[in-house]
Amino acid sequence: MNIEQMLAVLDPEIVARLKTAIEIGKWPNGVALTPEQRKTCMQAVYAWEIKNLPETERSGYIDRGTKEEDEHCDSHVEEPEFKPIRFV
Repeated sequence: MNIEQMLAVLDPEIVARLKTAIEIGKWPNGVALTPEQRKTCMQAVYAWEIKNLPETERSGYIDRGTKEEDEHCDSHVEEPEFKPIRFV
């Protein structure tokens, strides 16, 4: 089976089951995934998501936002100047 045939049979429900199997390391019947199966499942999920989902909904998406030059994130806190500990 080539990638196009595989993607043709996948639907959102199957992809959700594959993602769960990847996350917990087991098939729905409790049998552990082999490393090869996990790799294949991940490739199938990523390929399906690229073909069927917008970038913001895909696995692994990180919203980097947009910032002007010299603008910091809201959570950015300036670090205090480093002061070494002196033992007496």
